Amino acid sequence: MRKKSRYIAAFITLVILLGVALAANICIGSVSVPVSQVWDILTGEQADEVYRNIVMQIRLPRALGGAAMGGALALSGYLLQTFFHNPIASPFTLGISSGAKMVVALTMVAALGSSLQVSSWGLIAAAFAGAMICMGFVILMSRFVEQMSMLIVSGVMIGYICSAITDFVVTFADDSDIVNLHNWSMGSFSGITWDNVAVIWIVISTAAVCVFLMSKPISAYQMGEAYAKNMGLNIPLFRVLLVLLSSILSACVAAFAGPVSFVGIAVPHLTKRLFGTAKPILMIPACFLGGASFCLGCDLLARSLFAPTELSISTVTAVFGAPVVIVIMLKGKRERTES
Repeated sequence: MRKKSRYIAAFITLVILLGVALAANICIGSVSVPVSQVWDILTGEQADEVYRNIVMQIRLPRALGGAAMGGALALSGYLLQTFFHNPIASPFTLGISSGAKMVVALTMVAALGSSLQVSSWGLIAAAFAGAMICMGFVILMSRFVEQMSMLIVSGVMIGYICSAITDFVVTFADDSDIVNLHNWSMGSFSGITWDNVAVIWIVISTAAVCVFLMSKPISAYQMGEAYAKNMGLNIPLFRVLLVLLSSILSACVAAFAGPVSFVGIAVPHLTKRLFGTAKPILMIPACFLGGASFCLGCDLLARSLFAPTELSISTVTAVFGAPVVIVIMLKGKRERTES
């Protein structure tokens, strides 16, 4: 009964945090929008036209897109940590986000050079291809590298290589939109449109539902491969599904926001601490809510802390996410020493 009460309280806390973060992102900025005006705009009542344009054309789509992508990053990190049995595995540390970013950058520069327009679905397809290339390399390396720490190092090196290629391409691209492309390559939720929001939510919500439906197989897999096999789980198929879903989630983020660091590592561990359990049926929705709240809070700081100058979202997420990684590594070392 005590555990159930804790779970309910934790979910209520996450929902409240998400609601507050969403409201703050809509109201706070270089131009403050009164809550009464926001309410009138959302309910279709008469409101100031300037406030309406700010809310409906800039802040609301950015907040909704950021919430979905934050949840996607947290879920992707959770799946990768399950797949590799490593607490610091994430799309960023394994180079998956950087690979997706590289292919999207190449696609965007090629399209801009040919005066072509790339659709939202085209960007996601390009990002997915890049994510799968890096994921394939990481999986291949896992067959030759026994220590998981070396696998993480390999992923980080791949990420640096992909980022270097992306920076080179972006630097020498010849287009009037190069500033926007540069901001995207650093990680940013700016410029998200309602069309982007629709595609983002379709892709991410579909993938998230699929992940939730895999709660029982994930729970069995966490108990060990031998246990999962005895429970009738098809391990090769299960691993393929984990790879595909984590790649889709991280690719969707890279396509529209570029690389966003540390969310995939920090949020799953923070939610486990909050709930006091690692049960997938609880962790999957909790990670999504936690990731959405975390990214919205970081995005608010990124665009308002030094306004009108806007920081990259990765700069802020690293400030709050990196300490969590340090704590995880120190805790792991202490546990190994004690054992």
